[in-house]
Amino acid sequence: MGPRRGDDRSIANSDWHHPQWLAVSILILLMCIADALLTLTLMDDGASELNPVMEQLLEGPGRSFALWKIGLTASGVVVLVLLARLRTLGRIPVGAILYVVLGGYGTLIAYELWLLSQ
Repeated sequence: MGPRRGDDRSIANSDWHHPQWLAVSILILLMCIADALLTLTLMDDGASELNPVMEQLLEGPGRSFALWKIGLTASGVVVLVLLARLRTLGRIPVGAILYVVLGGYGTLIAYELWLLSQ
């Protein structure tokens, strides 16, 4: 739960993370999958992707897009969980960024569902 010795202060020495980060991480990844599915559905209905990197991936098979999207999101979530106890810019807890990402995905999915209903 903390450094084993007084001189162990690096992030690599923490081997326990609060269970809330597991729940937040799973929710983010589930929302990422939902976002990928909704994006592919919207693209089939004639929508266009605003992210130029993802737009290039969407030109290929949908599997490539989904794997890159989920892989990049999962990598970012793992890094944020590892750093969750630290503070960025001296004040903001890194764990709060996970909640911002979760809220962002919730907003994005709500917007995509609204687009589908139009």
